[in-house]
Amino acid sequence: MSAIPHIRVDLASQTLELAAGSCRLQTYPVSTAANGAGERLGSGCTPCGRHRIRLCIGRDCPPGAVFRGRRFTGEIYRPALARAHPERDWILTRILWLTGLESGRNRGGAVDTLRRFIYVHGCPDSEPMGIPRSHGCIRMRNQDIIDLTARVSNGTLVEIEG
Repeated sequence: MSAIPHIRVDLASQTLELAAGSCRLQTYPVSTAANGAGERLGSGCTPCGRHRIRLCIGRDCPPGAVFRGRRFTGEIYRPALARAHPERDWILTRILWLTGLESGRNRGGAVDTLRRFIYVHGCPDSEPMGIPRSHGCIRMRNQDIIDLTARVSNGTLVEIEG
């Protein structure tokens, strides 16, 4: 029987590691919050602590699929679309919606990760990885989020370390 996959996000190194037991399966570069670590609603920070994937969204969508309100808009990201909508914070390809597991830290009240709509998601390939630039989510390259989503499921443990 193989070990259950789990995810570790390291804000300091801007990496996401997929592991099973003590075996590292893959490491991906990411971009987390420009505002750093934090759990408060409206902070624009990436929440730390233990989480689970509440919902995997977009498994059957094409690379570059554009999401608004966790729904595929029917659009595929292209530079022309970005120029037409410069105000959008692009959520692309797949969404792993996180829920906190630690009451008072990242679950409940003004620190609830799920109600803050914190995701692991794809972003335009022009966005740099390894540099904190998001509004709180964990951004990944589109091919990386496709690979990761194929290896995890609802309920996968996610540990975010500040």
